[in-house]
Amino acid sequence: MTALDASAVLAFLFQERGGEIVAGVIAGSCLSTVNLSEVLGRFAKDGHDAHVVGRRLAAAGVEMVPFLAEDAALAASLRPKTDPLGLSLGDRACLALALARGVPVLTADRQWGALDLGIDIQLIR
Repeated sequence: MTALDASAVLAFLFQERGGEIVAGVIAGSCLSTVNLSEVLGRFAKDGHDAHVVGRRLAAAGVEMVPFLAEDAALAASLRPKTDPLGLSLGDRACLALALARGVPVLTADRQWGALDLGIDIQLIR
């Protein structure tokens, strides 16, 4: 299993560079509902039906993981390490999911490469 950042999912959906890496792990991957909202918001911004995109991800085998109170606390605890890199709540939600499950994470955000959180952070480009 691999946790997916919104940037990785968008690369997959828009068939951007690095999307092929995501395609190789998308079945059986997981996505925080915070990151799902980021992805769906990007499509809604362009006038697309967010529900259709959500169904496409589910059909591809992505597990949508609810963001609960314990996830919020874990994401908040990452703030001291992630603020200097400019990471967002969505970034921390993804990292918290990977930490909680002990799985690698895929992202297109290069600044994540500077993090040392004890999880495997894989850059797709």
